[in-house]
Amino acid sequence: MNPFDEYQERKKRLSSIREMGLDPFEATTARDTSVKDFNETFAEHLESLDEVCLAGRLRSIRAHGALVFADLDDGTGRVQIVINEKNVSADVFKFFTDLIDMGDFVEARGKAYVTRSGQNSLEVTEAKLLTKALRPLPDQYYGFKNEEEKLRKRYLDILTNADVHDMFVKKAKFWQSVRNFLVNRGFLEVETPVLEVTTGGADARPFVTHHNALDMDVYLRISMGELWQKRLMVAGYEKTFEIGRQFRNEGMDAEHLQDYTQMEFYWGYADYEKGMELVEELYKYVAKETFGTSKFTINGHEIDLDKTWERYDYRETVLKFTGIDVLDTTMEDIEAKLREHKIEYDKKGFNITRAIDNLWKYCRKQISGPGFVVGIPITVSPLAKRDKKHPELAQRFQPILAGSEVGNGYSELNDPIDQAERFGQQAELREQGDEEAQMTDEEFVEALEYGMPPTCGFGMSERVFSFLMDKSIRECQIFPLMKPRGQEGKEDE
Repeated sequence: MNPFDEYQERKKRLSSIREMGLDPFEATTARDTSVKDFNETFAEHLESLDEVCLAGRLRSIRAHGALVFADLDDGTGRVQIVINEKNVSADVFKFFTDLIDMGDFVEARGKAYVTRSGQNSLEVTEAKLLTKALRPLPDQYYGFKNEEEKLRKRYLDILTNADVHDMFVKKAKFWQSVRNFLVNRGFLEVETPVLEVTTGGADARPFVTHHNALDMDVYLRISMGELWQKRLMVAGYEKTFEIGRQFRNEGMDAEHLQDYTQMEFYWGYADYEKGMELVEELYKYVAKETFGTSKFTINGHEIDLDKTWERYDYRETVLKFTGIDVLDTTMEDIEAKLREHKIEYDKKGFNITRAIDNLWKYCRKQISGPGFVVGIPITVSPLAKRDKKHPELAQRFQPILAGSEVGNGYSELNDPIDQAERFGQQAELREQGDEEAQMTDEEFVEALEYGMPPTCGFGMSERVFSFLMDKSIRECQIFPLMKPRGQEGKEDE
């Protein structure tokens, strides 16, 4: 039977159930234990002969004359239930054979029982329908037609694919382990504004929306409250962090989405060297807590996070792979090199900063890691402190795995005069068409004028999780943004 015909047949059975005076969508259940607990304490139940009440979704049904076997799944585990015509009322047995379908939620009361084949089961004495499923589960008949359909109906993907189900359990562990790590080291979790008058903390194009009550346009944040958390350093907090959603109105690829989860911490009286020590410890801890290992295969790179983390000099790396010295070059030289290596780039608002960044992105693909990129030019680091020995460089670091940066940190700029000048430079870039250049935040400069201690800031996104899973970031979002049905295709380009 095709899915449409099956849907119609189930609706008929739904009508029959209602005609019997039964509620096919119950609000309550007498369930008194989970399948997991029942399975783990099966021997005790078998010995005591006490009745238990389970509830869950039927994942399979097999009728054999006077016996019906079914697999019950409540999300904690599966167990076989056995409906014997001798042990239940005629109405219950007829109900199970005529009106119950795979995918329905049922409540089953009975005793622990071992079948002739030796399978631990629940021998049912009473049962009732909790929820009627009108559509068949995809693995029963036709599966998912394509990847787009799988992401659109993620709830079915999770239900029918144990690996996907487990991935999102891991993702929850991932963020909880990040939180535990920081809290255990004295960091205070904070919340900062999602709507901002001025975006700050990153080079990115923001989403714009209108605030009706105040009658003004505002931006969705592009960082996890970087300029707000630095204000908290001014306020006297020593260690803060935030985990939340942030938004960037830019392109989509295997590593980038427009709305995603990010963590940023700010650590007073610390510099980028201390930051690198803490971040290395953080990544190792989170990997072990989430995946139980330090060894991963990512995009063809074999990586062991327990190995000594290398330092990769930004300038030397670009020079090695392209022959370009990023501290002594021109736009013409870089564009020629980009064309030589067939590197595509957005020409709108293109400038020396974007040119260097595009060249670096080509070079980083050659690095497996684990390690940190250091010696990053100040021209691409508008919020980082200058290196005293090399003023043209920033005290900045980026963890790198499998040819990509998976985090960003630096000794924060706390000189208000220097910060104002850099905001001015960014404003000029915006006037020239660079929509990713940072906006001037005069109130933040004013906050710095009250004094901010030496501070290390660091941010990482859910890209780290997707890398460790060796999947695209879109696959690792539980409900990725999809175009309305009928307009599919664009998000897969």
